[in-house]
Amino acid sequence: MTSKLHRNPPFRAEHLGSLLRPKDLIEKRTAFEKKQLSLEDLTKREDEAIKEIVQVQLDTGLRSISDGEYRRHQFWGTFFPTLQGMEIYQNPSIELFRSYLPDIAAFTEVQHNPEESVFCTGKIKHTGKSDNLRQYEYVKSLLPKERWGDVKITLPAPEWYHMRYKEGKAYTKDAYSNDQEYYDDLAVAYQTELELLYQAGLRNVQIDDPNMAYFCSESMIAGWKEDKTNSLTVEQQLDAYIALYNKCIEKHVDKMHIGLHICRGNFVGSRHFSEGGYDRIAVKLFQSLNVSTYYLEYDTPRAGGFEPLAHLPANKNVICGVVTSKFPKIEDKKEMIDRVTKAADMVAKGTGETREKALERMGVSPQCGFASHVLGNALEIEDMKKKLKLVREIADEIWPGQP
Repeated sequence: MTSKLHRNPPFRAEHLGSLLRPKDLIEKRTAFEKKQLSLEDLTKREDEAIKEIVQVQLDTGLRSISDGEYRRHQFWGTFFPTLQGMEIYQNPSIELFRSYLPDIAAFTEVQHNPEESVFCTGKIKHTGKSDNLRQYEYVKSLLPKERWGDVKITLPAPEWYHMRYKEGKAYTKDAYSNDQEYYDDLAVAYQTELELLYQAGLRNVQIDDPNMAYFCSESMIAGWKEDKTNSLTVEQQLDAYIALYNKCIEKHVDKMHIGLHICRGNFVGSRHFSEGGYDRIAVKLFQSLNVSTYYLEYDTPRAGGFEPLAHLPANKNVICGVVTSKFPKIEDKKEMIDRVTKAADMVAKGTGETREKALERMGVSPQCGFASHVLGNALEIEDMKKKLKLVREIADEIWPGQP
């Protein structure tokens, strides 16, 4: 893997994929879910809204283009349910979940059980159909061919559902007898998904993973240790997930730009789920996981300091999410520039290079998407546009003339 930040993804000014939806689109999706609107009418409004939000990104001067995740209800989309062997269950028992995972703990705190979840009930296999492919093809249709490589599609983390459930509850015994069998088939499904997207021309993939930040959470770690049903230590489970990641992407990591976004979650009112710096996982995260780029949350002290960036290898990139996507207050541009340069100093410290050299492998972004779920965060579309413009302005001051 080589750093190509100056002309290929990732770019100096980035965003994380999900963008706030127009209110009428939210209303139409709600009507569709209540069977009060046809799929054709919903799709027509989605097409219009995507065209509008793509133009917003172009007008802001962003190179990385997404559809805002406008066809999704949640950031993870529909990848898992479209796999053979995976089924959606409505109102699953809270007893199936690891209660000490930060998001599950937040749900139960407000007496909000997961309304639906996905379980493995048979052998996992890709069906050859991909909603992500449909999303990519439509965005392509809105751009000239030379911009197709700038389109970014986000995928859910491969361990997303597995980690939520207590050990052995992610799949039935009829499907798999152990985690490794489950991981192996899931990895092949990811490989197939990536190949479908690659053949269609996609070159820019971002995997979204709030779960990875849970390994930085003191409360999660304490809960894991107290849970006697866990046969693996926290460290062993992290190793298993990193191995799963590497298997999922091994056939495409040198053909596509694959990045990993880590944040601490969004809930009602822009509430985050977890806290804790990257210190606990930095060595394994940066040196064992074979992605090219890390999109890291860095907007508040809950993500810790920049010191873990000293472990970033010289052939990898980091995008510093110093602008919050949770609230409307606009950050001070000079302060944000100072934070990015401080992060660069840590990157440089780890490799023995200059700040200027380290900055060649860096960019800036909001700390997360603006709408991980359909209702979005606690700000308005005009606030979001100002935030995206600020990201572009920060990048232009640090890296003049670069995308």
